[in-house]
Amino acid sequence: MGPRDLTNLPAHEIAQHRVGLVPQGRRLFPTLTVREHLLVGARATEGQEPGWSMHRVIEYFPRIGERLSNLGNMLSGGEQSMVAIGRALVGNPKVLLLDEPSEGLSPLLVNQVAEVLQTLRDEGIAILLVEQNYGLAMKLSDQINIMSKGQIVHTSTPEQLKASPEIRSQFLGV
Repeated sequence: MGPRDLTNLPAHEIAQHRVGLVPQGRRLFPTLTVREHLLVGARATEGQEPGWSMHRVIEYFPRIGERLSNLGNMLSGGEQSMVAIGRALVGNPKVLLLDEPSEGLSPLLVNQVAEVLQTLRDEGIAILLVEQNYGLAMKLSDQINIMSKGQIVHTSTPEQLKASPEIRSQFLGV
């Protein structure tokens, strides 16, 4: 079965196709606990796939393990990011969409997020990353698309972009 356009499907049907979302701004439910956030999105894996459980998410983000009974509105921005990523992971996605996952995070947390995303990539999960953190995007990407005013204005590999100071200067200011 080939690619399928999921654009106009309701959210629950998109989730059934094992697409996970980490939205910009995290969008946690203020009255759900961390545990409830991780349980609400949980989905079993199929066959021998590695799989993400609440336990595995907590191994990567021990801080949220200490906060399982805290409500979403009682968490720091970094903790909220960890929960939002964890909530997507326990759905065991085949495709993961992340919109600015490093926004507002300390460098230490950005490194943790990068490690988790590298693990997912190594496990064969497709990742669509929308990110303004140049270093993070370059580290994790197979292909870079630079957008301006809603249009893709440049496409290349990270290596090609690194080798092109004029493109970096023109579109990224670096």
